[in-house]
Amino acid sequence: MSAKRLAFLMVFLSVLALRGLAQRQPFEDVNQISVTVGRTFVSTQTIQNPTDLPPTLHFGNEESFAFNYSRRFRDHGMFRFSWEVPVAIYPRMDLATPSHGIPKDIGALFITPSAKVNFFAGEALTPWVSVGGGYARFREAPTLNFYGTNPGPRSTNTGAIQFGIGVDVWPWDHWGIRTEARDFYSGVPDLNFKTGNSRQHNYYVGIGVIRRF
Repeated sequence: MSAKRLAFLMVFLSVLALRGLAQRQPFEDVNQISVTVGRTFVSTQTIQNPTDLPPTLHFGNEESFAFNYSRRFRDHGMFRFSWEVPVAIYPRMDLATPSHGIPKDIGALFITPSAKVNFFAGEALTPWVSVGGGYARFREAPTLNFYGTNPGPRSTNTGAIQFGIGVDVWPWDHWGIRTEARDFYSGVPDLNFKTGNSRQHNYYVGIGVIRRF
């Protein structure tokens, strides 16, 4: 699914959910869990001292998943403050470059405890922002992009900072629809080449379901 199609789907489902909002009453919740599905985007990088030209390194925009648990700790007027634990995974992201010697693909796991602020707390539509930090783990493929065994590490552990925005829509008392976009700003996987980057943005965009209780 392309980025444009994913964005259209997110808007369509949000509008569909809004049809049932008019008669809904505010629902008090303390805990929330959500599951979303989407894609992760990593910008093209430039390999230093490549074996072939051009030295560009492209990252596939792969299917990804995100899970979240949050717990409210305070309301203040229209604002709701919560602690949350975003967890995002892309199992496999293909790598493409003319230069031989990089892993065929990578995977990643992000776990970033964060603080979240909801706007229009208790209403049927609540935008939110989130920021936090935690742990990232990359998996490097055991094989190289063209042929041969990967001589480098098979996993890399690093820290990550998380910035997120989203909208929760509540057409039902306990169940809703979440659209979210998060940037997991992390260290870099070991690709056997230097790109001049010590950190990279991992942009996740997804849509899914949320339950409150």
